[in-house]
Amino acid sequence: MATCIWLVGGTSDSRWLANNLLKAGYTCWVTVTTDEACTLYPPHPRLICHGERLTPDTARQLVQQQQVQAIVDASHPFATAISTLAMGLSRDLHLPYLRFERPDYSLERPNCIDVETLIQSRSLVGERVLLTIGSQLLAAFAPLQKSATLFARILPTPNALNLALEAGFARQQLVAIFPPVSRELERALWQHWQITTVVTKASGTESEQIKQELAQELGVTLITLQRPVITYPQQTADWAGVVAFLEQLT
Repeated sequence: MATCIWLVGGTSDSRWLANNLLKAGYTCWVTVTTDEACTLYPPHPRLICHGERLTPDTARQLVQQQQVQAIVDASHPFATAISTLAMGLSRDLHLPYLRFERPDYSLERPNCIDVETLIQSRSLVGERVLLTIGSQLLAAFAPLQKSATLFARILPTPNALNLALEAGFARQQLVAIFPPVSRELERALWQHWQITTVVTKASGTESEQIKQELAQELGVTLITLQRPVITYPQQTADWAGVVAFLEQLT
């Protein structure tokens, strides 16, 4: 029976890792928050994708049911809840854990800031702001609804829409689309809404690079939210590090 890896997914990196793990002969149990996100991963007899926002009890039950032997966490850098959950199960069940994350160049970026400091700075007041930060963080910007013109790009899921509406966004202030978003669509959206400031996350993806280039081209201010600081027991940013981790299992 092939060694089963719990791949904490939902990112393009996790899709790439799933392909590599399958080629290397491993079984992948991939977890994402929605059934729609399972379309990221190719059909394969050794890949099982589970779409659900996991609780500690549910995760423990499923990890034991799938006979998981190690955890590779390739979730989004801002998805701290699932990473914390996975590390906790790693300790409780004595499962090796590896964090896979793109390098963080946020400190080299201009206008890189945390959410609380950004809101308190009042630098968004009077601006036409596009938030591409995920639906979970939108509530933090609710106090600015009367002093700035806010728009948000969210995932086309009921949960994302509900969170946006609860944060005070009208439907005409929202666009729902699955990433990645092309350069052409990104440009058209900014121009249609006459955006003056874009707030995004320090993801390290091509999408972030596109935003940086468009901001310069269109004269738009780009503000990047810093990644949360988490201490991981083991971490890598390349496949060689994953291979070295997996070799320890044998």
